[in-house]
Amino acid sequence: MSTISSPPGHQLPEEAIGVLSPDGFIDPTDSAKTFVDDATAIDHERLAEMYRLMATTRRIDQEGVNLQRQGQLVLWTPSLGQEAAQAGAATALEARDWIFPTYREHVMSRARGIPDEEIFDFFRGAVHAGWNPNEYNMQPYTVVLAAQVLHATGYGWGIAQQQRGWTDARRASEGRVSLACFGDGASTEGDIHEAMVFAASFDAPVVFFVQNNYWAISTPFEVQSKVPLYKRAQGYGFEGFAVDGNDPLATAAVMDHAVDHARRGKGPILVEAHTYRMGAHTTADDPTKYRTSEEEDQYAQTDPMLRTEQYLRRRFDYDDTFFDEVEAEGEQHAADLRDKVVDAPDKLSLREKFDLVYAEEHALVEAQAAAYDRWMEAE
Repeated sequence: MSTISSPPGHQLPEEAIGVLSPDGFIDPTDSAKTFVDDATAIDHERLAEMYRLMATTRRIDQEGVNLQRQGQLVLWTPSLGQEAAQAGAATALEARDWIFPTYREHVMSRARGIPDEEIFDFFRGAVHAGWNPNEYNMQPYTVVLAAQVLHATGYGWGIAQQQRGWTDARRASEGRVSLACFGDGASTEGDIHEAMVFAASFDAPVVFFVQNNYWAISTPFEVQSKVPLYKRAQGYGFEGFAVDGNDPLATAAVMDHAVDHARRGKGPILVEAHTYRMGAHTTADDPTKYRTSEEEDQYAQTDPMLRTEQYLRRRFDYDDTFFDEVEAEGEQHAADLRDKVVDAPDKLSLREKFDLVYAEEHALVEAQAAAYDRWMEAE
């Protein structure tokens, strides 16, 4: 059985579910036995969709970094290396399910059909929130750590109230699920504890999905938690799983199970996807200050894109035609996006933004707005 060579402190837990080896062969871990059949049964259409989402998002991700460096964006948060975890989660959901993201769920936003320019408007500071969540069943990105997990739990509680008395058959066909996304850094916030306690108490159909990329900006995971995060679920009274988040088959199979569990009214569930942030935390971050190039080189060997490509080629005979087509699509998306961002007018003036901070008037904001007016008049 092959294992992934990882730096000290970054080893996958023994219980982590994995199906694919880093070079794309079926090589299940001991913990994957109950998921192997489901994972290998994932058809090539879904896996190809996952690859297309991953590849196009990675190209847009690169464009986001470039545009920020050129002064077109205030900030950009790369998802480089975490694409398979997000693709597996997104494709496990139905359109009626809701996603509550952090600020890095670019694959998920693409899966939901959110236009790239609406994502970039958020990072330009050109809009107050991002997009209309009701159009995509996905909340706008949340920058405040872990706040979205409370929102996801509240929404899940509302679902549970609406679906009281439903038959199992109706739950399976019409039931909704709330996906709460967060990272290993956010896992140390008190909001996570409160959300899990509440979800467990009221059997809310919430899938807590933590992408453990091993770094909370510059704080390594072993400083944040002395035990794997998935084990926390047991303390709250529900199931938890650890999965190799760079393995698209394993992540998809585990998330299929988690979503089905929540949808059928069995309460919340926690999935810890072990992945790796191959790039910077944001474009304001310099990862060379706190991690080595040797570590980055080791994790480059587990790149989810390469693993997915190898499996598609080997298992389903996909050839260069498909991969060249996907690459060309990504380049076209990036070019179109660049044109839209560079030529985009400001949707709101800075002065108008003072009126959108709170629903009701606020003395501090009014004072700041007045100071801004005086400064502009003096110009």
